Amino acid sequence: MTSAYEYADEGDAQRALKYAIQHHSGDRTEIVEGVIDSVTPNWDHENAAEEIRDQIKPRVRALGCVTGSGNLDLPGSANWYVPDLAVAPKELAKGGGSLVPDQTLLIVEITSESNAETDRVVKRKRYAEYGAPLYLLVDRVDKAVTLFSGPGRLGYATVDGPHAFGTPVRLPEPFGIELDTSGL
Repeated sequence: MTSAYEYADEGDAQRALKYAIQHHSGDRTEIVEGVIDSVTPNWDHENAAEEIRDQIKPRVRALGCVTGSGNLDLPGSANWYVPDLAVAPKELAKGGGSLVPDQTLLIVEITSESNAETDRVVKRKRYAEYGAPLYLLVDRVDKAVTLFSGPGRLGYATVDGPHAFGTPVRLPEPFGIELDTSGL
């Protein structure tokens, strides 16, 4: 079995760091632009994730996908994300490792006071760059929801929002559903 030390010995510090983060036990830990960040969501944050998960679950099952907050690697960068919620094909989720954003159907990030700018700016840029087809930003600080689609190297081509909490937000195909944002 490969270890972080072996990657470090080979001069691949970035890969060694990602390996160490992925294989440590304990909390959810991310690397955002080279900075290690432990993620400890509060119950209000978890409630928002659950509200979305409950609404999309029937469609996710019909698509043969799963929801979760598994690891997302951004190869060639100093980033290793743990989204608040992601939808991925079940067969890819069973691989045991990380996924890349373009292997997901939807990524959801829910802001808190400490990470709002990271979710609004850095992760939005990186998810687009790495091909995540849909990025839903639930901004609890601004009490708004924004859906980004049409990823590319320079960002998302389409921005739907921000919509105040309580405004329905349409998730396009393959979901084809309207999210009730009143409980966020």
